[in-house]
Amino acid sequence: MATTPMGARKARVLRAVVGDYIRTAEPVGSGTVATRYRLGVSPATIRNDMATLEELGYLVQPHTSAGRVPTDLGYRFYVDTLPRRAALSDTQRRAIAVFFGEVPPDVEEVLRRTASFLSQLTHYAAVALAPDVERSRVAYADLIPLASGALLVVVGDTGRVDKRLIEAADGVSEPALRRTSEALRRSVAGRSYAEARRRIDRAAAAAAGDDRDVLAAVAQAFADLERSGGPDHAFIGGVANIAGEDAFERRETVRRLFEALEEEAAVLRFLRGLAGEEEVAVTIGRENPVAAMREASVVVAPYRAGHRPAGAIAVIGPTRMHYTTSISAVRAVSRRLSGLIETLAG
Repeated sequence: MATTPMGARKARVLRAVVGDYIRTAEPVGSGTVATRYRLGVSPATIRNDMATLEELGYLVQPHTSAGRVPTDLGYRFYVDTLPRRAALSDTQRRAIAVFFGEVPPDVEEVLRRTASFLSQLTHYAAVALAPDVERSRVAYADLIPLASGALLVVVGDTGRVDKRLIEAADGVSEPALRRTSEALRRSVAGRSYAEARRRIDRAAAAAAGDDRDVLAAVAQAFADLERSGGPDHAFIGGVANIAGEDAFERRETVRRLFEALEEEAAVLRFLRGLAGEEEVAVTIGRENPVAAMREASVVVAPYRAGHRPAGAIAVIGPTRMHYTTSISAVRAVSRRLSGLIETLAG
């Protein structure tokens, strides 16, 4: 829980102002707080408390209104004092159960659907970051014979599945293919992709003839996976939600957010870095290092493969976000996604 020098009554006033502004999008006056929240003090006392909160930087008074609205600091206090385990609504709980009861056994398709589902659940834009090679270990690798060579299939313990064509000008002899498949199964399981490539490189250097050629091609395929399977791969759902009539006050903010999500790389690196060991992380307004997101809030959580973070899911919306709903939804979906990823990878 956050600590504050403001005192218990001013903390209640601040929470009332933030909660009311999230609900109505209208500046909140002392009379409104006195009427709706029954704090046991007069509107004049509440007005004085709100003036103090403004001096402390938690509230600001728009020049066109007698009411006040939260600053980023006000939202931060509100979020930090939310109940640790806000309950899902029955509707949310049923929707999550139905969704995870119907998802296909394919990680990329699961993440694509998860982004769309999380957006529907929260009414904000949602992002699902795919597992990247650096966070994955090889669970299984094999070569499948083809007419012109072979297909390398690599399954990571995060559930990601990669396929690469191994071509050979004169074809691949069946014995060499069989020996390479056996070597792969013995040497790369449980290894990082980089360590798997190094082991295959060493095996190729020690081999001869067709075995060397096949192993060298497999090592090159793993090198390609390392280069192309990095962290900047995501599925985005519900981007139109950030352009909703009440989502953001300024059209320019919406335009910058669209551009940031289209460019992806900077936003996705930020999200992956934010989704560390914490169960759920929230950044608000100017806490976001990406300039285009300085008027947005982000709720992000990792999903895991076993005990290791594999990827992340997030919702992105205005600072006037329904934080309780968003945090509860992201936490619940990330947990269910972790269980599913572990099942698919197993």
